[in-house]
Amino acid sequence: MRIDLHTHVVPESWEDFAARYGGARWPRLVHRDPCRATIMTGDVVFREVTDRAWRPERRIEDMDRLGIDRQVLSPPPVMLCYWAEPRAAQAFARMQNDSVAELVARHPRRFVGMATVPLQDTALAIDELHDAHERLGLRAVEIGTCPGGRDFDDPALFPFFAACRDLGMAVFVHPAAPLVGQERLTKYYFPLIVGNPLETAVAISKLIFGGVLERLPDLRICFAHGGGAFPFTLARLDHGWSVRPEGPASIPKPPREYARLLYFDSLTHSPANLRFLVSEFGAERIAMGSDYPFDLGSPDPVAAVGEAGLDASARALIEGGTAARFLGP
Repeated sequence: MRIDLHTHVVPESWEDFAARYGGARWPRLVHRDPCRATIMTGDVVFREVTDRAWRPERRIEDMDRLGIDRQVLSPPPVMLCYWAEPRAAQAFARMQNDSVAELVARHPRRFVGMATVPLQDTALAIDELHDAHERLGLRAVEIGTCPGGRDFDDPALFPFFAACRDLGMAVFVHPAAPLVGQERLTKYYFPLIVGNPLETAVAISKLIFGGVLERLPDLRICFAHGGGAFPFTLARLDHGWSVRPEGPASIPKPPREYARLLYFDSLTHSPANLRFLVSEFGAERIAMGSDYPFDLGSPDPVAAVGEAGLDASARALIEGGTAARFLGP
């Protein structure tokens, strides 16, 4: 079975959260015609989208054309809303989780759902995690790289990671604001092109050096975009750990030992980069991802995996076996 682990979806419509809760940054979907819409954040245009972003029939057409059996549905990062008042953000998350679960219930053989949670408040996030798992049957949760302005080594986030482990919920991490160096990335679409890989590298490094994987080695956690810049900085992290006292003071083993516990998607935009990812972590840690339906993603993730020239067993893992293990039963 071929599984695309990294795809995004929005509800076809939702209530005006700004009118209900206040705040000028709530995402809203403005339909232009039956097939086109604009995602707005308040009065600012965020992204133009087509009905592939909300209509399952369009997604299934594309999946059949590309030879993909199942997509894993998660919200685009703009919908995480970590800036909002926590109870309002929980309501926004609940609305999205219900929508994703409804799509999965309508097409259980084609879709798997990820939840979102208000991670600016750890207790509320854990409550929503339980609801998504127990009421809706969702198998994973998507989070941003710096939720509520807190890095993954922040002790306040550890109970959430522990709850994910205890519930058997897989965690998919997607870069989201705030972005590293954002004040220098204002042009050329650099927040997404350059900022996302840097943000992901920092997030993984903080997760490792913060001791989260030392304490939770069985946490199933995957990072988007092939781990961003992290795979190419891992050797430097290892060297720094070996020659500087700060590393061993934080974690007892070299960073590479913890990095091997992670999962990554295959969205590297380069056959050579994907081969490097496999050589570093093994195909059993790489899952196919496309970033469907957005333009910075891969238009044909199956072909992209094939272009890496991997052997049949590695390709089978990346195309579906790894994602199935990551998502769990």
